[in-house]
Amino acid sequence: MEQLVTLSPALGAVGLVIAYLIYLHVVKQPVGTEKMKEIADMIHDGAMVYLKKQYSIMVAFIVVVVILLSIFINWQTALAFIGGAVSSMLAGFFGMKAATKANVRTAQAANLYKPDTARALSNAFLGGSVMGLSVASIGLIGVGVLFIIYGKPETAAIINGYAMGASSIALFARVGGGIYTKTADVGSDLVGKIEAGIPEDDPRNPGVIADNVGDNVGDVAGLGADIFESYVGAIIATIAIGATAMAGTRV
Repeated sequence: MEQLVTLSPALGAVGLVIAYLIYLHVVKQPVGTEKMKEIADMIHDGAMVYLKKQYSIMVAFIVVVVILLSIFINWQTALAFIGGAVSSMLAGFFGMKAATKANVRTAQAANLYKPDTARALSNAFLGGSVMGLSVASIGLIGVGVLFIIYGKPETAAIINGYAMGASSIALFARVGGGIYTKTADVGSDLVGKIEAGIPEDDPRNPGVIADNVGDNVGDVAGLGADIFESYVGAIIATIAIGATAMAGTRV
């Protein structure tokens, strides 16, 4: 059992390599027409710009919390908090990068004139699997390394900082992305359909592009950070229970 624990960071690294290979396979699939590529590129670029801005704001929050943790708890917990926050951000970034590339390729495979259902399903599934593998692999690396260093009952509390960092990023990513996509959705419907008479989800309406950007940053990057937080939180909660039980038996 101890050997499995020490191998967890290496297994996580293998998972990330597999996720990257899947991503390379997805981006090699046909994109479709020039118009499809143009719209997909706008959504991809918009999602990346949003994520960059959101993460830059999160950095300020992380710095404040790290200072407070260092003062009132200890620097080790603050370091674990940074690790959890960065890991959560990476999980969301990797997943959204793959999703924005897989979306248009799935649409191309499922086009009305010559649909390829098997390829469409494969593109969609593989695009989503990058997120799943990234969440599990990054969690294995982060929690595994911390458990190897601080896994003893008397120091296991430090690992809680990792879960706190992941939870903090999930909160910002989920709520921020949700607000953005809903604002763009309602705005594009009101202005596009009611005032300009443009059909719903028509790419001629800039608000529709913003809405699709919001769907990616909220439902992909935000949800990815949320899943990562739940994943590592469940593992660390088990560690906390085990450490408490072990400490109780030594009294």
